[in-house]
Amino acid sequence: MIFKNALVFNGQSFNKNDFAVSDDRFVSVSDTVLKDDIKDLDGSYVIPGLIDIHTHGNSDADFSDGDYDGLKRMSEFYVNHGVTSFCPTSMTLPYDVLSKAFETAERFTKDASVSGARIAGIHMEGPYFSEKKKGAQNADYLKLPDIEGFRKLYDSCGNLIKIVDVAPELEGAAEFAASACRLCTVSIAHTDADYNQTKAVYRAGASHLTHLFNAMPGIHHRNPGVIGAAAEEPDVSAELICDGLHVHESAIRMGFKLFPGRICLISDSLRCAGMPDGEYTLGGQRIHLSDNIARLDDGTIAGSAANLYQCMLNAIRFGIDKVTAINAATINPARAIGMSDVIGSIEPGKYADFIVCDEALNIRSVYTGGKLYK
Repeated sequence: MIFKNALVFNGQSFNKNDFAVSDDRFVSVSDTVLKDDIKDLDGSYVIPGLIDIHTHGNSDADFSDGDYDGLKRMSEFYVNHGVTSFCPTSMTLPYDVLSKAFETAERFTKDASVSGARIAGIHMEGPYFSEKKKGAQNADYLKLPDIEGFRKLYDSCGNLIKIVDVAPELEGAAEFAASACRLCTVSIAHTDADYNQTKAVYRAGASHLTHLFNAMPGIHHRNPGVIGAAAEEPDVSAELICDGLHVHESAIRMGFKLFPGRICLISDSLRCAGMPDGEYTLGGQRIHLSDNIARLDDGTIAGSAANLYQCMLNAIRFGIDKVTAINAATINPARAIGMSDVIGSIEPGKYADFIVCDEALNIRSVYTGGKLYK
């Protein structure tokens, strides 16, 4: 099919252009054999499908449940909100619980009947974290970095893990990063590490920073810490929760300046996303959702109740230019998980995942693999 009369986002601007889809991929307009199958988009704006690389759940489903039907509900919610690829994200839990969830994700990727958002990989958030900065992670299941245990989990799900997190101050963290980075992206998270400890893990092979500003020390001029160490590494990407609650809008603008071209917007959404106020669970702990804020019993802010599309629009509202914000929700996360060859932009050879919207980026329709979903 050829889509005509669209303003297509190319990573730098919107240009009036035609584009074509054959099977489930973008193809060159000149190569398509379906020239009699044409859809006129009548001047609509077209952006790539969004990619959420850090999301625990929605619709009263959590990835760590290991529930297949719950994972399908999550997938349908994502695509209804413009997210066409996602990395279901685990919590700090025992290995047997994680293994069940990871195997469920692998089964999902092989299910040809799935019509929602696709799983791009797994984000393994925990259990290799600092107790001091555990945040909403369950302290009962924290562990020191364990490369053998990680390898078993990695192998058990068909190598689906794309990000694994670690706190640099833990014993063996640098050695863990040096081994794990050969398999997937290693990210620093839930840490009280100082500048030198962080640098050692980045030198060992880590290349990502999980939810910048959250669950880590702030910047001090005599102790730049994790943030200072990460910002000056030119190949390190950083996540930002842009729900308007986890990070102040001024810090959002600061994050984009500290990591130019390297910010990945994330939702860090929980099972309460898309649900009414009430009581829910997270990693075996009770959470309370009220006025879009999810907290543990002790008042600790947990993940978010937002979706990535909302976060992208928030970033624009907070002063991030539209091009930068779109890239932060599409191609940047694709690069962070090593998937930019197949998702993240509108180019021949990539999955035909795209959103048709108006100039204000209000969603009109969503396509996954070239098929109209919404």
